[in-house]
Amino acid sequence: MTINRTAERVRSFGTSIFAEISALAVQHGAVNLGQGFPDFAGPAWVKDAAAEAISADLNQYAPYLGLPRLREAIAATWSAHGWREVDPANEVTVTSGATEAIFGAVQALINPGDEVIIFEPFYDAYVPDVVMAGGVPKYVRLYPPLKDEGGRMKDEAQHSIASAEPSSLILHPSSLSWSFDPAELAAAFSPRTRLLLLNTPNNPTGKVFSPAELAQIAELCIQHDVVVIADEVYDQLVFAPAVHTPIATLPGMWERTLTVNSIGKTFSLTGWKIGYAVGPADLTAALRAAHQWITFATSTPLQVAAAVALERAANCDYYAELRAEYAERRDLLADVLVGAGFPTLPVEGSYFIMADISQAGFSSDADFCRWLTRDVGVAAIPPSAFYADTCDLPLLARFCFAKKPETLRAAAERFQARGFRFQA
Repeated sequence: MTINRTAERVRSFGTSIFAEISALAVQHGAVNLGQGFPDFAGPAWVKDAAAEAISADLNQYAPYLGLPRLREAIAATWSAHGWREVDPANEVTVTSGATEAIFGAVQALINPGDEVIIFEPFYDAYVPDVVMAGGVPKYVRLYPPLKDEGGRMKDEAQHSIASAEPSSLILHPSSLSWSFDPAELAAAFSPRTRLLLLNTPNNPTGKVFSPAELAQIAELCIQHDVVVIADEVYDQLVFAPAVHTPIATLPGMWERTLTVNSIGKTFSLTGWKIGYAVGPADLTAALRAAHQWITFATSTPLQVAAAVALERAANCDYYAELRAEYAERRDLLADVLVGAGFPTLPVEGSYFIMADISQAGFSSDADFCRWLTRDVGVAAIPPSAFYADTCDLPLLARFCFAKKPETLRAAAERFQARGFRFQA
């Protein structure tokens, strides 16, 4: 008899849909727009800096807090953006990717039984992080902009779509954003609430939380004495007219916010896993207490190169050029999807785009994505993977546009070769 020795806290995790879709993409030679990382190289000058650091024998353990040069570059970046003057010695910690920073912060800041508010759809690591710390996730739904069958916008005060079949809903291709119900958010707080996880710009929706929404969140967190872990890894991938505002810059929020970021998304170097957290000294100390026993230190030569990246980006047009290039990729993929008959939702930030698949004839987004990968040769991710409660979800698929233009055009060729178009 086989004994299941897996601890209960991880027993429910299983194999993700991401692994399944990636394997299908390889098996069928599909254009992979599911995986959330670039298929193009990061800047040569950043890679050169890493090679130079290796050649200079900067290859031993770094201080567990992070190299002083990198922490100073992170603090200077905050100052250059006009966000806040940050103390690099006591308010910045370097981690092995943003994912480790979030994991460490959750482990450091909650006790078993504490509640953590998570907006859904969510980045898939959040829930396991909370569960492994013994916490209780409490979910607040983000709703896509919708219109009814008559073309009228649904009442913004009535976000629930439970009374309608997903196939009857048409996503509104406008500048409207995903949104949450303030009453539902307020109801999620309780005396047991300790943390709120906020991802803006958001994966998978592409939403950028507005200043008004951030103010609502901040007011509740202050009222209930709740700490925010703000995942802002896409902070430089924001498209006009949207503007990214760190929630830590709002009145009363610095002292209760850990802001997590990385160089992976901004410099197209996701495999380097150089992340960091910025926050007040007491929250930073808590994170460091956990971080020292999780990974202890992060790659020394890559930290040197990350410092070079931030230092140089602050003195040139790198961020503006990055946004312009990604805006072109976003528009190209949107044209491809709309041309194939899949209306797209607005993308305010990140490098993901959601498409309406409600007219494709599938009862689930997972079945659609399996079919799309296997029969059409284009891989996408089903957003139901980003929800705890999969009832009453709009039928969508998530596509990644952190790809070379020729990759996106190859996807268009796959659609065209099948000669299909679904009529909304």
